[in-house]
Amino acid sequence: MIAATRGRFNESARRPRCSHLRFASHSHTVCSVNARIQTPLDALLRDVRACRLCEAELPLGPKPVLRASATARILIVGQAPGTRVHETGIPWNDPSGDRLRMWMNVDRNTFYDETRIAIIPMGYCYPGRNTRGGDLPPRPECARHWLPRLLALLPKIEFTILAGQYAQRHYLGDRIKNSLRETVYNWREYHPRYLPIPHPSPRNTNWLKNNPWFEKDVIPALRKRVKKLL
Repeated sequence: MIAATRGRFNESARRPRCSHLRFASHSHTVCSVNARIQTPLDALLRDVRACRLCEAELPLGPKPVLRASATARILIVGQAPGTRVHETGIPWNDPSGDRLRMWMNVDRNTFYDETRIAIIPMGYCYPGRNTRGGDLPPRPECARHWLPRLLALLPKIEFTILAGQYAQRHYLGDRIKNSLRETVYNWREYHPRYLPIPHPSPRNTNWLKNNPWFEKDVIPALRKRVKKLL
């Protein structure tokens, strides 16, 4: 596992390193020439990560998990963070993410390189579970309040991976089919801009066994598109 405090996972490493210098007649602040210039997207992401819109509805409290850069050409849209992702603050840092990386044929370093791959789920915080133990839907506030502004600052996105029905309903709109299976089966209608896939959760292993065409036809197309854009 890649430590959250190393490399690109260290959010504090992005901040300019500045020194306040005092002279007899004046003082001023000098920042390192190597510090990355803060962009409008950086400012928006900071606001998103400080969001408290639906705090009262979140069993573990607010902790938005997403990654993005204005240079990213690939966007991954999932459902919402699970408990492990909530704990670590790293998206897709669980068995679902392991399977997704296998489907994409990328390693963790590539997957988490936000300059190439943006990760923005439909819900940014862990929403909790229903009475049957299943995941609650993503909170709607995220897509309503933040998503349009985020997408407007991601001009280079050429390929969006839609993992699961929540993502597919939002991005495909009335083009979605009557079932997830039918939507994924007709992936060519949405490709190369979008690619609908089942959520890579271990809970969907039986779905994959019952639909062998997915790994035979869709996974190669996914890998080819990802390889082209990286």
